Amino acid sequence: MNKKRILISVTDKRKLEKFKKLTDIGWEIISTGGTLAKLKELGIPCILVEEVTNFPEMMNGRVKTLHPNIFAGILADRSNPEHMATIAEHNIQPIDMVVINLYDFEGNPGIEQIDIGGPSGLRAAAKNGLSVIPIVKPNDYDKIIDVIVKNGDIDLVTRGKLVMKVFKHTYRYDKSIYEWMLGRSLSARNFLK
Repeated sequence: MNKKRILISVTDKRKLEKFKKLTDIGWEIISTGGTLAKLKELGIPCILVEEVTNFPEMMNGRVKTLHPNIFAGILADRSNPEHMATIAEHNIQPIDMVVINLYDFEGNPGIEQIDIGGPSGLRAAAKNGLSVIPIVKPNDYDKIIDVIVKNGDIDLVTRGKLVMKVFKHTYRYDKSIYEWMLGRSLSARNFLK
């Protein structure tokens, strides 16, 4: 049986030490550059996302998690035999938890602060919330991890609350981008800087 897997890619690196409890019970962490460095600094075993995608991070980090080996692993409905057969055929392992928080667009607006992979990963995890645990807030780590360590999983009500947090979080993020763009000059030269 495959190990349970977590994708972690966060800008807010507080409380990452909590994930040691999950690696201690056999979960595997997949991570991106800066998050991976922090996890390793904390002594938490993890693998670089490139080891899963077999493709390098590129364009100053604009492309790192946007890959079928990541998204099929998140979106595969564990109760659907066809989904599971498809990912098995392509040697893709399921991803059971997605921990992502987004760039601080409100505090530092600009084109390079528009996160693409982060909202996509969160939305994919939330869409498949019966199979994948989506987490956007470091304040949720303790409770979720402790319940998993004790019970092996979390209940459906908690899953539902986490799914709702994802859509609230991404809505606010998209709204702040929209409002920033609305306030910019609509000339092409100024609009996309």
